[in-house]
Amino acid sequence: MNTLTNRYLAATLRSVPAPRREEIASELRASIDDMIEGRTDGGQDATTAEREVLTELGNPDLLAAQYADRRLQLIGPTYYLVWLRLLKLLLSFIPALAGTVVAIVTAAEGKGFGAIGTGIVVALHVFVHICFWLTLVFALIERSQTPVDLPEWTVDQLPDTPVHRGIPLADTIASVVFLVATIGYLPLQHYRSWVRGTDGDNIPVLDPPLWSFWLPALIVVMLGTLVFEIVKYRIGRWNWALFGTKALLNLAFSVPLVWLALSDRLLNPDLGERLSWLADADNRNLIGVAIAVGTAAILVWDLIDTALKTRRQTA
Repeated sequence: MNTLTNRYLAATLRSVPAPRREEIASELRASIDDMIEGRTDGGQDATTAEREVLTELGNPDLLAAQYADRRLQLIGPTYYLVWLRLLKLLLSFIPALAGTVVAIVTAAEGKGFGAIGTGIVVALHVFVHICFWLTLVFALIERSQTPVDLPEWTVDQLPDTPVHRGIPLADTIASVVFLVATIGYLPLQHYRSWVRGTDGDNIPVLDPPLWSFWLPALIVVMLGTLVFEIVKYRIGRWNWALFGTKALLNLAFSVPLVWLALSDRLLNPDLGERLSWLADADNRNLIGVAIAVGTAAILVWDLIDTALKTRRQTA
């Protein structure tokens, strides 16, 4: 339940050592219940009593530090939590934003893929500068002993109780990044595959006639899969409808890919001009079989894994 007490416990326990969490949770919940009961026995409303008890206990990060016997300070304890919260906030978006803007501007100037490296370097520089200057400012404030009127902690600042999702955010991000990279590579390899013919012209890896139907069709399937990944994460748990949709999308991508690979229509025949071993039909057939077998194996494994997850989360 997403009650104030549960939220307070969750906020406290996230910062204590894992081996002690169960013990501390039981002890702290019992103390809170006893304090609330003492107030309600005196005629106070239960909701009001709960808020007053939690407010009296104070910031859960401070309480967690006491349980863990951990000092909350970088240079001094007075402004440590404010410094840490502000540092996390600034680092969460400013370095990435600065790096992205610089990479876009650099790419617009014609630097190509070198713009990515420039953006990463700028993001790292911004990261270091934020850490240094913010820490220096708080150190000076604390050393000056100038009183700063900081807002008091209230129970309204408690985060919601963490929801244990059946679909991790990291998995969704990895899937989306992979799909975007694949979709982006398909047109890119047509113009810059890094394979050059004897005349210096670019040789696409995939057979150019596939752009008449099959490659656009596969891109549509991947775009559908990308939307599916986002919807799946928003739902938060596997169900059989999601499993069926994923199975159809996987089959819509894998079956054409296997057919193209086995019929020697996937790779560009012109690659044999640069890679002599691909000029041999037997070698191309061998690669086609390897691609087909690998695709089929991944399809079967993914469907079995997804079916097991769905069964566990719908049981």
